[in-house]
Amino acid sequence: MIVVMMGVSGSGKTAVGRLLARRLDWTYYEGDDFHSAANIEKMSKGIALTDADRSPWLASIRKVIDECCARGSDAVIACSALRGKYRRRLADGEPEIRFVYLKGDPVIIRERMNSRDRHYMKTGMLDSQFASLEEPEDAIVMDISNSLEDIVSQIETELALVGR
Repeated sequence: MIVVMMGVSGSGKTAVGRLLARRLDWTYYEGDDFHSAANIEKMSKGIALTDADRSPWLASIRKVIDECCARGSDAVIACSALRGKYRRRLADGEPEIRFVYLKGDPVIIRERMNSRDRHYMKTGMLDSQFASLEEPEDAIVMDISNSLEDIVSQIETELALVGR
């Protein structure tokens, strides 16, 4: 199974994804690591990425998904996957992919983003992320106002992974 933690920047994809992977003893992949230097530079300057900018990034993440599926290995991947077409591209033909949407109030997310250091995505980009967001209809939806532990426990229950 591949679990894709999705949502806007600052929603907790990395924190939730890492803890879930650790508790399940699965491999964790950080979607930000697959961005090109040019994409990171654009975002650090407050410039929103285009679909053309995102295409190679999504292809790289999809390659990881294909590799995991070919090996039969489970993984958790943090990837914003804001639009339906991005999620379809990531999941195309793979029945074992589950999306977990980390949903939260923009005020809470903005506070989180303001408190983190060394991340290229600044709060000025949050509005463009919410504008791009197409909330999924087929994802597990988690309220980010809950504790990290509670969110991960709920995800495990939703995925029927407790005790797996």
